[in-house]
Amino acid sequence: MKIARLLLAALALSQASFLALAADLKLDEATIADVQAAYAKGTLTAEKLTELYLARIAAYDKQGPAINSVITVNPKALAEAKALDAERKAGKIRGPLHGIPVALKDNIDTFDLPTTGGSQLLEGSLPPDDAFITKKLRDAGAIIIAKVNLSEWAGSGGSASGAPADIVKAGRVPNGFSSAGGQTKNPHALDRGPSGSSGGTGAAIAANFAQFGLGTDTGGSVRGPSSANGIAGLKPTRGLLSRDGIIPLGLSYDTAGPMARSVYDVAASLGAMTGLDAADAATLKSGGHYFSDYTQFLKVGSLKGARIGVARDFFGQDPETDRVMEESIATLKKLGAEIIDPISYPEYLRRGRQDIYNLVVRAEFKADLTTYLKTTKPGYPKSFDEVARLSNDPATKYRSPGKAAGLKWSAEPGVSLDVTDPVYISTKNNILPALTATIEALFVKHRLDAIIYPTSPRPATPITPPDNPPPMGDSPTSFANFTGWPDLIVPAGMTKDGLPVTLSFFGPAWSEPKLFGYGYDFEQAVKARVLPKNTPALPADKISL
Repeated sequence: MKIARLLLAALALSQASFLALAADLKLDEATIADVQAAYAKGTLTAEKLTELYLARIAAYDKQGPAINSVITVNPKALAEAKALDAERKAGKIRGPLHGIPVALKDNIDTFDLPTTGGSQLLEGSLPPDDAFITKKLRDAGAIIIAKVNLSEWAGSGGSASGAPADIVKAGRVPNGFSSAGGQTKNPHALDRGPSGSSGGTGAAIAANFAQFGLGTDTGGSVRGPSSANGIAGLKPTRGLLSRDGIIPLGLSYDTAGPMARSVYDVAASLGAMTGLDAADAATLKSGGHYFSDYTQFLKVGSLKGARIGVARDFFGQDPETDRVMEESIATLKKLGAEIIDPISYPEYLRRGRQDIYNLVVRAEFKADLTTYLKTTKPGYPKSFDEVARLSNDPATKYRSPGKAAGLKWSAEPGVSLDVTDPVYISTKNNILPALTATIEALFVKHRLDAIIYPTSPRPATPITPPDNPPPMGDSPTSFANFTGWPDLIVPAGMTKDGLPVTLSFFGPAWSEPKLFGYGYDFEQAVKARVLPKNTPALPADKISL
């Protein structure tokens, strides 16, 4: 009897220990729903959560591994969190983002924090007001904890892509570098870049510096960093989120997009930012298509019966990426998806996409950046040409010689078309709709719900490439920008060298609800995201509930 009592006591103790462990919330694993549950229980406050994220920024961004993803920390973040806690205590809860810290790519306007676009020419520039989506986040109770680094002018702005070889060499910019923010490192491997252009957001969210973040995407700039840093992200349907108050790159392609450590948080954050905006005509098309709550579509079992095409044209560039992809396809089959393999995009579409992308972006960046710069205060450049001139003026002591060279070339007569040029107009009004019709036909022909592909055909690449770097990875991310369609990124696995691989779910316009269901179903089956080894959990990151 004594032994039996001891065994029962030991069993009770082990159960109590298990429950105690289960009651601990790990900061890097907590979803927005988990945080809100802890808030409701009274075991966590927005002030405490903000303190935890600020502590991680202090420990890892400029110290330790020096990820260097943050350009500006919000000095009022704790005060704002405390005020939101007081609102909660008084019975006012704004919604699922109440008291949730977010990091913004530093090309998204904030009236109280500088917006640089990654350029030292805009250091200290305070916009006249918040971007539409920034205001929506603040109204929902989110806390802007930091503005984070990006590839300068969103990467393609002033890029030497397509230039003669000597200019391409002179215009090379390190992976994850800007003149305003310096070099951001990939938290999984410090010699690797975070990808562009939303690399600061990708690195910051992977390193657990905020609950979620915002990037912008013109040709893959949410998706590349999500993949390189091993997090979830969404390039939404163009028009679902307003671009008002975002430094533009190419408005025919541009959109903002949420990035997070879980599909849940991507969905939860998206709904708070949707809505019609008179300042961005593209949002008018979203009427009847947007939701304020996308978490309702996150259901295990969503993949059962879904017809998923495999864009195998974009395999074969890295054996470890291919291995993870093949395992992912097997998982999709186990989850009940009907796999159509392969799906091939027409060759002319694959071959011509970079030229089409460059032509439109160069014309629109020159015009749209000038429009944006006219909203800045005195003392800042007021046109694209002035940016190109100042970046190449020795007196400026420009900190990115590669970007300066690219801007100088882009400003040369005939390199960047005017938006009044018939070639640009024809490309925008005729070629882009024809490309969209071709991809629509591909979906109709195979009766597809979505197409999958490796978001990045190779894992995160070195910050400093070798003297003879391999050609750029061949990825179809720009197809989502040509069409304006959504693309959801989900962590799929890790290479043997510890680098993330992600899976993209690409679908027709306004198909975010379906894509969220597919991505969530896959995510719950594989649970592939890992906290980077260079930014491990701090002791305080385990929250007792």
